Amino acid sequence: MAKKLSLVAIVSLLSLCLSGMVLAEPTGNDRKGKYTYRKVYKTCMERGEVASAKPILNPDAKTMAQWAKVFENKDFDQFSCKPEWSQLSEEEVMDVYTYLYKFAADSPSPAKCK
Repeated sequence: MAKKLSLVAIVSLLSLCLSGMVLAEPTGNDRKGKYTYRKVYKTCMERGEVASAKPILNPDAKTMAQWAKVFENKDFDQFSCKPEWSQLSEEEVMDVYTYLYKFAADSPSPAKCK
């Protein structure tokens, strides 16, 4: 009886932990986010605010926790291109967040913008 009870407790705890990890990840589309992120800088470059269409920050410039904090606080000043960022919809912002979070420095597959 004690074995069954401890097994149920372990399975319950494991399920709770895994569901918490799933809920912590952003729910946007990382492919759309990458496209949107690059599009913002291309438009910004055409306007003359930045020197190249290559984004100022790569996804691997921050950890997942740091990207979460940036998007939680909506602190987009570090990206430059303020007019372009202000025109993005909530869905587009979530897509960009998902892209940056998924490929952050401490993610399983960190990436740079190419």
